[in-house]
Amino acid sequence: MTDAPPPGPPEARPSRGRHGRLRWLLALPLVPLLLLTGAVAGMYFQPPGLRLIFARTGLVPGAGSSVPIALPPEIDLPPAVAETIVASDVIGLARLMPRGDVITVAPPYGAGDARIASLPVAEGERVAAGQIVATLDNLPFLESALLTARAEVAVREASLDQTRAAVAASRAEAQASLDQARAAAVEAQADHARTLSLSQRGIATQAALEVAEANRSQTALAVAKAEATLNRFVAGEADAQPDVIVARRLVDAARAALVRAEADLARARVQAPISGTVLTRDARAGERPPADGILTMGDTDRMMAEVEVYQDRISRVAVGQPVELMAVAIGTSLTGHVSRIGLVVGRQGLLPDDIAANTDARVVEVEVELDPESSRIAARYTNLEVVARIRTGAAAGGAGGVGAGGEGEVGEGPVQASPGPVAPPPASPQAAADG
Repeated sequence: MTDAPPPGPPEARPSRGRHGRLRWLLALPLVPLLLLTGAVAGMYFQPPGLRLIFARTGLVPGAGSSVPIALPPEIDLPPAVAETIVASDVIGLARLMPRGDVITVAPPYGAGDARIASLPVAEGERVAAGQIVATLDNLPFLESALLTARAEVAVREASLDQTRAAVAASRAEAQASLDQARAAAVEAQADHARTLSLSQRGIATQAALEVAEANRSQTALAVAKAEATLNRFVAGEADAQPDVIVARRLVDAARAALVRAEADLARARVQAPISGTVLTRDARAGERPPADGILTMGDTDRMMAEVEVYQDRISRVAVGQPVELMAVAIGTSLTGHVSRIGLVVGRQGLLPDDIAANTDARVVEVEVELDPESSRIAARYTNLEVVARIRTGAAAGGAGGVGAGGEGEVGEGPVQASPGPVAPPPASPQAAADG
């Protein structure tokens, strides 16, 4: 006995089956998409259930990565510090540096092929601004050029004095000549008047009268000549005389050469640009000064830190916020406050040890001024890489944990952050509320 066919038109049954299978096929791609979305959301926000699974199984989110997803990428924290992180904290890599950063001291301009003659300072030595930190082997030659220039100035100054004395003597001589000419003119005038009177009375001859007139004319011309000579000196002061002006210009030229010789002598000495501590000596006596400088120095009395904050977190940072710096190498956490926020977003300069880390992150440099005690400790660790925690919350100064009220010990061992909810919230306010 055979089963009876289902009621209804025979042509309708295959059509309904095909439409049902088509709906299931269209819905299948949504299944992995929903699973992936749920997995990403769960791994990022880490709900209580997922945290319990991680705690029981010992798994770390991040598909085997050593960095939990919810933490700032490529930054590991000491366990004691990771437990105290709050949602408002901003974490970033940082380096310790002197105030004003490390200064590379280079040889002066125009040193040429000179070699280093001596380096009278040692690493770690405190120097004052302007102190000689190196001398070059061209110093004797430049010192002799300076002595020559000083001697030339002395010669020119003596020549100027001699010229002034000569002008004064010539003026006195011209005055005497004028007085003599005037006396001769007075005598000649009197002789001419006497001869004219005698000639009118027929006592003196005409020839004697002509001689008296010629003598009177000559003495008048001599007076005019003497007056013209004297006027050349009386027209101005002694320094306005042409001979004195030339001598003064020669003195000015000699003094300019002396200034140049003194400036050249400065090329043989390298001076400290600031007061600070010598950090490294990059050359030795007998060597040509390297292109990257003779030594490095910095003002280690006031240490700072340069923190690289990821661009999506910089909006939380403000000047004056407290900062904690952590490094196992120091053994103590350092404290300070934000002193300046950079204006440029650039590439990440401090790189973690992970060779697979992202080295093209966009960061903003934030300067941190250390407290006096922390600055004293950090003075020996220029360029040390540390982890900075910026407390951006309103109650950050009173938060508990390491570094909340000062310095705390940084534990030994691997600096791996806790897999629990220790990270700052996502950038968006809604995501932060959901977390």
